[in-house]
Amino acid sequence: MVPACRLVHCRWICSALKHMSTESVKMGPALSGEHAEAPSIAALRKQAEGCERCDLYKNATQLVFGEGPGKARVVLVGEQPGDREDLAGRPFVGPAGRILDECLHEAGIDRSSCYLTNAVKHFKFEQRGKRRLHSRPNAGEVQRCSWWLGAELDKLHPKVVVALGATALSSLLGRRARVMKNRGDLIPTPAGYSVLITIHPSYLLRIQDKEDAAAERGRFVRDLAKIAPHVD
Repeated sequence: MVPACRLVHCRWICSALKHMSTESVKMGPALSGEHAEAPSIAALRKQAEGCERCDLYKNATQLVFGEGPGKARVVLVGEQPGDREDLAGRPFVGPAGRILDECLHEAGIDRSSCYLTNAVKHFKFEQRGKRRLHSRPNAGEVQRCSWWLGAELDKLHPKVVVALGATALSSLLGRRARVMKNRGDLIPTPAGYSVLITIHPSYLLRIQDKEDAAAERGRFVRDLAKIAPHVD
């Protein structure tokens, strides 16, 4: 017989994820796996600088850890650092970061009040001549880097975590979660915060049609506006 407390817990999760497929109930590695331990975000960042949990550190310039207030109530999680972020050592400072800044401003949110990070902390790329082209992290790399993302969330105790794109979403809510199916949804989690599902801002840069791009940008701003009440 299943213990009553376990039944209650399972029913709570199923109710919280009512907009998602029942196959998506399992949390992702950042919420369910083991995490690093440190007394503060600063100590955690220092600990992460020597990370060799996967092979991505071998070709990246440096680890790109999260940044923002230690008591931020909103955390935005992207996929991985890009070329500009890899060189600067800071998250969201490239073209997608500029789009994110603009859309946060349009949604009435000050970026400086949020904590920004990525599911994977090293830049994964393919070398094409002098260019370094983004390469999507695989499931194993996301799993290993959840050691750091989960620890960041544990230390921050946010009210809302924004999953920007599929990689961030899979790290938080599992590989069966889908961005387009649940975009705009705020999903409560057993960790005590909700996850807002939306696109990665780089998606807006890839849309060729101007009208479509404007429409998607407006929708992204509306998604972000849902976190405005939670920002200090």
